[in-house]
Amino acid sequence: MDELYNQFCITGVTATVLHMMGLPVPAETEVPIAPITEKWKNKTADRAFLYNPDAVALWLYQKYTNLFTPVIANTQTALPLLSVMPSVTPVCFASMYTGLLPVQHGIRKYEKPVLQVKTLFDYLIANGKRPAIVSTSNDSISRIFLEREMDYFIYDSIEEVNEKAMQLIQEDNYDVIVVYNGNFDSRMHKTGPESEDALRELADNAARFAQFADAIKQHWPQHNTFCGFMPDHGCHAIDGDCGSHGLDMAEDMNIVHFYGFNEKQ
Repeated sequence: MDELYNQFCITGVTATVLHMMGLPVPAETEVPIAPITEKWKNKTADRAFLYNPDAVALWLYQKYTNLFTPVIANTQTALPLLSVMPSVTPVCFASMYTGLLPVQHGIRKYEKPVLQVKTLFDYLIANGKRPAIVSTSNDSISRIFLEREMDYFIYDSIEEVNEKAMQLIQEDNYDVIVVYNGNFDSRMHKTGPESEDALRELADNAARFAQFADAIKQHWPQHNTFCGFMPDHGCHAIDGDCGSHGLDMAEDMNIVHFYGFNEKQ
């Protein structure tokens, strides 16, 4: 692996979540991410909240660290990770939530078929857990994980998504909640990753995560909760003051995840 690329891959996320929840890790998936499981090697979560902002690159964290302050304040570790190729949303989230490379799970370009392989959600359901997905309509997360015996909350706007996610936290009926926000990705495609508008959306992602973290502390005090701020791929600027991703380059492939563990009170 080129030294410019991060060591640990997003394919390890599925096994990491299962491990952190004390559930069996299937042999066919990538192994858990060692720095995470070692950090909390004696901890087991009964809840997980996984927040997926789109296109948040490692270089953005390195250059605009102050924008991530709300995330840093609500997690205990920041881990550079490597995305997969092609570094586009459905391919990357498929790898993140199956534990498989694109050649194994079958999504190898920008398309959104329902995955026919087992996913994190299948493994959770098989172990008696209740997962839920909260996402915007027609986005990758709202489509490629369909047809499972679980609940999907799909809305037209990010505002509705975040309002519903907050409601689900307050009601505390799900073991794992996955929330997708694509606002930074949408804006950076139009105005570039470092435009004022795009950075405002990035700051909004960080602030939203902090709001969710505060709600979890308030409404889930009886649970051990594993939380993640988990983008899918990075991004880079292109001609015309626009942004893009999908290439085999460090700007698109290197991302950063933030994880936290809240112990029950």
